[in-house]
Amino acid sequence: MPANTDRYESAVARYFEAWNAREPEARTKAVAAAWAVGGGYTDPLADVVGHDQIAAVMAAAHEQFPGFAFRITGPVDGHHDTARFSWELVSETDGSAPVAGSDVITLAGDGRIRTVHGFLDRVPTGV
Repeated sequence: MPANTDRYESAVARYFEAWNAREPEARTKAVAAAWAVGGGYTDPLADVVGHDQIAAVMAAAHEQFPGFAFRITGPVDGHHDTARFSWELVSETDGSAPVAGSDVITLAGDGRIRTVHGFLDRVPTGV
């Protein structure tokens, strides 16, 4: 089981690296490392497929929440090719976390993400 646990944790670490990349070139590379070709991302605010569209969703989040970073809030739990984890969006200035959620990912054979299904547990008014 440790090998599988490492597989899930590695995939989630690449996921957060992509979400936290601020420069477009770094984000493009991080998305390609984290997502399989043709991979997708779905949450209540987005439903996209492909590296370019996923990177665009991330760029929009950084525009809406400048100076914030995504961080995991608990353990990664997984079985077979599926894992789940919770996260929050944290202000690097004051530590506040106005947005929080949980994601379920499926992995391709190479360990990259095939799909993300995101759920928003805490969202500020007006988002």
